Amino acid sequence: MADRNQDERVLQQIEREVRMQEGAYKLLAACSQRDQALEASKSLLTCNARILALLGQLQRMRRAQILEREGHGRISEDAVPCTGKVSLSDLRIPLMWKDSEYFKNKGELHRCAVFCLLQCGSDIHDTDLVMVDRTLTDICFEDAVVFDKVGPGFSLRVELYSCCAAEDFPPAAPAPAPRRMSFLGGSLGCSSGKKIRAAFESASACGSICPGGGTSRPGHVSPPSALGPKYSLLAQTTLTVEDVREGFKTHDLTLSATEDSPFWLPLYGNMCCRLVAQPLCMTQPAIRGQLKIKLEEDADHWGNYFCVLIGQTLLCYGSGEDLESEDEPLLVIPITKDTNVCACESDPVHGLQISISISMQPQRGNATCAATTQNADDLPGWIKALQQHVYNLSQWKRCCDEVMKIEAPRSRKPKAAKQGSLFHEMVTPSSPRKGPAIPDLSHEIQTLLSSYYSERYDWLQQSNYCFCFCSQDKSQKILSTLG
Repeated sequence: MADRNQDERVLQQIEREVRMQEGAYKLLAACSQRDQALEASKSLLTCNARILALLGQLQRMRRAQILEREGHGRISEDAVPCTGKVSLSDLRIPLMWKDSEYFKNKGELHRCAVFCLLQCGSDIHDTDLVMVDRTLTDICFEDAVVFDKVGPGFSLRVELYSCCAAEDFPPAAPAPAPRRMSFLGGSLGCSSGKKIRAAFESASACGSICPGGGTSRPGHVSPPSALGPKYSLLAQTTLTVEDVREGFKTHDLTLSATEDSPFWLPLYGNMCCRLVAQPLCMTQPAIRGQLKIKLEEDADHWGNYFCVLIGQTLLCYGSGEDLESEDEPLLVIPITKDTNVCACESDPVHGLQISISISMQPQRGNATCAATTQNADDLPGWIKALQQHVYNLSQWKRCCDEVMKIEAPRSRKPKAAKQGSLFHEMVTPSSPRKGPAIPDLSHEIQTLLSSYYSERYDWLQQSNYCFCFCSQDKSQKILSTLG
């Protein structure tokens, strides 16, 4: 039943992306401006990539279900590390223009529309569209992208797409016939194959030859039926847990285009970004409850504590009320990836205990403490939680050195379409806004225009022209010419 519900969730996500895909087709066919067409083509490419990623996830789930039914894929008893959040922000890609292009401003103005596609598993995000020409020294993406429920073995793929914005492109063809139909609401079974085939046909049509001559994997180039702007893969790289840092780090890019490609940009071959991770073991308590703890130096003294296991510490309070009141813990036991946790029975009075061996500085060796529970039934849960926690720390590596700060993704607000001329935008009174007062430019512009027409009128009078102003349409008309 759980597998079926999981399949349904994935199929619902595929249905949503197919709807978005159809909408992008229709929007692309209706676009009359280049900027609109570029955004629509970008949305179409992103939808195709998500559909193919979800289909891959569904295929893996089905394979695992079949193996489990046949007895070849039983669930392993090996420990599974906890998940966490991974965030990529402040992405910068430097450009390397020729001296004659950047400093001397010579040659044809090469202008491209670029964006990044970020994929971690079946989760895909896209950045805002950026227009790039020789006036820019870096391609900057201000987006902060957060991936949830990611394991330490994650592989975050960063792909840079480019489209030449200078060349003309024919209008887009009409959107293809809807592929969604009614079968997407059906039950699993024979309809499942139809769902997969229809979604795959819609997305796999985008696998084509890049304008630069190279091939791109399906889902990452606008399909041939869309005759609007086409994006092509310019560069890519893959980031893992080894690339996580609190600050900025430079990563190498694999270039996928040559200078002969119309969408080409002079990249240095690397990018700079902030990649941080926040495992759940660093932000959420793994276990809490009463423990009796004996330190190595206090051979005969056992203390009763209310303990919380979180991050790289086992925090020991006098009681649960002390924890709620945010008092300082009475005892802090470090728990790291090198900590050894095992069960032992060295005390005949307290019976089975938890032995916690703490790795200190090399010159100080190891320190050991013992812990036990008041209720013997609670002891296996504490042993399992401690061992799992140590395993989580070892898998997330430097991500557990400290709690890294993850920026909240900013909300994308639709850009307001420009209406009228520049003069219309400047003269039209703006809506009230907070902050320091902004001078009213409309009165100043009207004064300047009045002065301009007054001087123009005086000049025409000196040239023996006579003017008469018609009050009905408030326009100026020449009635006669003197002399």
